[in-house]
Amino acid sequence: MTDKELKAKSVEYRKKILKYIVSANAGHTGGSLSCIDVLNVLYNDVLNVSPDSFSSPDRDRYIQSKGHCVEALFVVLADQGFFPETDLETLCKYKSHYIGHPTKKVHGVEQNTGALGHGLPISVGVALAAKMDKKDYRVFTLLGDGELPEGSNWEAALTASHYKLDNLCAIIDNNKLQITGTNAEVCNTDPLDAKFESFGWAVKQVDGHDVKALKEAFDSMPFEPGKPNLIIAHTIKGKGISFMENSVKWHHGVPNPEQYQSAITELDVALTNI
Repeated sequence: MTDKELKAKSVEYRKKILKYIVSANAGHTGGSLSCIDVLNVLYNDVLNVSPDSFSSPDRDRYIQSKGHCVEALFVVLADQGFFPETDLETLCKYKSHYIGHPTKKVHGVEQNTGALGHGLPISVGVALAAKMDKKDYRVFTLLGDGELPEGSNWEAALTASHYKLDNLCAIIDNNKLQITGTNAEVCNTDPLDAKFESFGWAVKQVDGHDVKALKEAFDSMPFEPGKPNLIIAHTIKGKGISFMENSVKWHHGVPNPEQYQSAITELDVALTNI
């Protein structure tokens, strides 16, 4: 896809995220909107995976550690053809597999996630398996910046460096907000670049809403041979909807009908300006 096509795709994904959150009357709106550009670039430009190859041992793996933002993952998987998009009309409904966190009962989901701090350790194990099996597949995991105080992340970071897992890429959705406030107020983890570098990682920082910058970062893997890769994606919680941006109340807020229509109108305007 061209950069222009990717930008348009991100706007359409945002519209669908809002549509299904409103339909379900539940969801993590702000974080799904902040990470969707990363998922867009991964699935439309980077990952060697498809519905047909999902059972292949040679596929790339994507594990969403910030599982609460599953709406972003679901709309992208549907767009990729892993399941009919109409399935998302059952989101958070009784007996639906499309629940508030990723589950392997949904085609295209690699791991059940949602308990914070699990995605990176799992990804380290999968990347280590690739090295042991002499496989060329790569492992990508998306972390929320608010889950980084979990100690399991730092155990995994040490292990990834020890085993020289340059086939692993962690992306931090660095929107600087979590459920109860700013990261700095709740549990400050800055400076992230220096911390991960001290743990032996190669680090790049990018605008997490700039599809060209994201593509260039992913294309440059491994950043340094023998080192695991970290992308700090600087993002805005609620990105694309002016009244949601940088507002902690939209961590899992659901738009009312008037807010929803306002948001869709704003996204339609953004689409015409690409």
